[in-house]
Amino acid sequence: MNKERLMKMVGAVHTGGKGTVHRKKKAVHKTGTTDDKRLLSALKRVGVNTIPTIEKVNIFKEDLVIQFLNPKVQASIAANTWVVSGTP
Repeated sequence: MNKERLMKMVGAVHTGGKGTVHRKKKAVHKTGTTDDKRLLSALKRVGVNTIPTIEKVNIFKEDLVIQFLNPKVQASIAANTWVVSGTP
């Protein structure tokens, strides 16, 4: 083995600084599901209830209109909180 190849291998082993674990690649953590669970638990604490039979929701922002067809609508009147989920 030549010295250049050996030094290249040594440099690729560390993913962090001095004193870190020797790993070839960095582990990637998925956070998509944890955000959904956190949101659902927060909504449960507020006390939202599902409102059935809503066919269409329009949200107006200045010159823009966002329209949801057959959305899932949840509301907590006491907390003045409305949740509209679906595909716009």
